[in-house]
Amino acid sequence: MLKVNKLNTYYSHSKILHGVSFRVGSGEILTLLGRNGSGRTTTAKAIMGLVKSEGEIIFKNRNLLNLETHEISLLGVGYVPECRDVFPNLSVRQNLYLGNKKNKSQFSLSLERSLELFPILKKLIDKPAGLLSGGEQQILSLSRALMGDPELLVIDEPTEGLAPKLVELVAGTLFNLKSNGVSILLIEQKLTIALEVSDRCLVMEHGRIVFDDTPKILRGNQSVYLKWLGV
Repeated sequence: MLKVNKLNTYYSHSKILHGVSFRVGSGEILTLLGRNGSGRTTTAKAIMGLVKSEGEIIFKNRNLLNLETHEISLLGVGYVPECRDVFPNLSVRQNLYLGNKKNKSQFSLSLERSLELFPILKKLIDKPAGLLSGGEQQILSLSRALMGDPELLVIDEPTEGLAPKLVELVAGTLFNLKSNGVSILLIEQKLTIALEVSDRCLVMEHGRIVFDDTPKILRGNQSVYLKWLGV
């Protein structure tokens, strides 16, 4: 589904990613772990064409490098950024509409599915997004990305700031998406959630991949945890 090969990424003249390579298979949840500043968010932004990059990012046999973000989205890649990026002056309904890539009649069906997944949005549907709590905005951002029926979903810290019940809801949604064939590249700080939902885990540090294996192997590897994930 997605193949990242020898990816180098820059902010101005500073090199952030150093030859990052990995794959996300069809219907797979791959989680990027690591301390803050390790390069996880930069990897997500590189996939979405938001930072200067070199190498290969192959999605469905097409190199995404040098494509505009909206072109990448139209190919079937959804993105839920860490900062949420909701439109504060637009209603929840209008924010969801902006995630729709189909005609108006299909929007109604997509909206119905989104509200079934996230019933918390039903009572907020006509409320300005800027008046939502941080957790509600996070749910809205995830729901908006799903409105485009993505084949690959790139999600940056979806459980940040969420109450425990909403964390469980997001985890259940990820399992549901996986069962429906959606591939997910997940950036997650909460190790318990990451190990629960993932098929494979990558650990990043200083812009490089330092571990690539299953959650089971990571659980049993205390040296990796202490060196790369411990506080």
